Amino acid sequence: MTEFKRRTLILNSGKQIKLFGNSIAIGKSLQIGEGYAPNIFSCIEQQQEVKPATDANKVSQETKPTGEQPQKKTIFNMINPYHLTEADIFEIADYNIRLWLDLKDNIRRHGVNSPKVFNRDTLL
Repeated sequence: MTEFKRRTLILNSGKQIKLFGNSIAIGKSLQIGEGYAPNIFSCIEQQQEVKPATDANKVSQETKPTGEQPQKKTIFNMINPYHLTEADIFEIADYNIRLWLDLKDNIRRHGVNSPKVFNRDTLL
């Protein structure tokens, strides 16, 4: 089964496609490329410093060992600038699945060396 690891798409044939981004995409013309910007629906992992709670019973700042690093906590922020609903995202997924299936059908019909594989009316 195809895998995606460390920005590399590893195919069953052993071929490896090194990508600059973190995803591949298909357009209405059925051309395949890299999807660089996760700007419609995504998640960002960030590190946030956690300040220790001050407590009267705890050791004072003066007796605190020097060089102690503040603790960091990982937080995840969801990015959804268009306020997409679950139904919206399913619709986008279905649209992309349909494009991938159309590509497969066209390759079966015309082969990988024919320009008929692509939707010519949508090519730039």
